[in-house]
Amino acid sequence: MRGEPLIAAGFIVIIIGFLLVFLGILISAFSQPQEGSTEAGGVIMIGPIPIIFGTKKGATMAMVLAIILMILGIVLTLLSRKS
Repeated sequence: MRGEPLIAAGFIVIIIGFLLVFLGILISAFSQPQEGSTEAGGVIMIGPIPIIFGTKKGATMAMVLAIILMILGIVLTLLSRKS
């Protein structure tokens, strides 16, 4: 069948994603705390409405990354419709 390689590739990408998240948690858990302040931020997208939280530097970085991901999503959607 034509779809079987795509299903296998999707499954592999999902497994790699889980492993990367697990590795990141392990690295964070066992790393030594550093001196100084912590910068953090995040974005929750509810439809087209972003909810931005965190410190000023962290929220700015999260907002920039969210805009990049939104643009990438729009481009990929438009490219998939042409095929």
